[in-house]
Amino acid sequence: MKSTFERFAGYGAILAGISGFLYSVAFIFLKSNLLSAVFLLLGGLFATAGITALYERLREADSTLALWGFLFVLVGAVGSIIHGGFDLSNALHPPANLNTDLPNPIDPRGLLTFGLAGIGLFVFSGLVMRSGSLSKSFAYLGYLSAIFMIILYLGRLIILQATSMVIVIPALLEGFIVNPIWYIWLGMIFLRGEKNH
Repeated sequence: MKSTFERFAGYGAILAGISGFLYSVAFIFLKSNLLSAVFLLLGGLFATAGITALYERLREADSTLALWGFLFVLVGAVGSIIHGGFDLSNALHPPANLNTDLPNPIDPRGLLTFGLAGIGLFVFSGLVMRSGSLSKSFAYLGYLSAIFMIILYLGRLIILQATSMVIVIPALLEGFIVNPIWYIWLGMIFLRGEKNH
């Protein structure tokens, strides 16, 4: 892969990690629909560069499995962009009748943003472990992030109650610690030019 794109992907992944953290701050503490929508949209947009570069690294291990995982993570990132864009348009110009009990029509209860992205990240982490590329700690953190994302999707789908500890604990850990660190770590891998072992 050209080093120019790896540098671009590195900055994109770092910005995705920062956006994810700021999304959590805006959503949980500031309770700002506008800011949470902006950071959800930006996080998905920035993530596309990092995950594309990671796919390029992992496809040597198993090209078909890497592509399948990449598509899931990419669809999750695009779901985040669309979900954020939908929320942003409603925050800027609130419709006369907006039923907030209804799930987002594109990303219902985080199906794409958490569910599919979690499956894809689980696949990516498995490929990192199997290929011996990059660090096993990076793969373990990816597994943890994937598990939290899948729990968040299932929790929002089945329990729905956002204040349930089944949702709150994974949301806090994933949003403030695990996901931002994983993306920033991914960005540093590309910016430092780390090679596969």
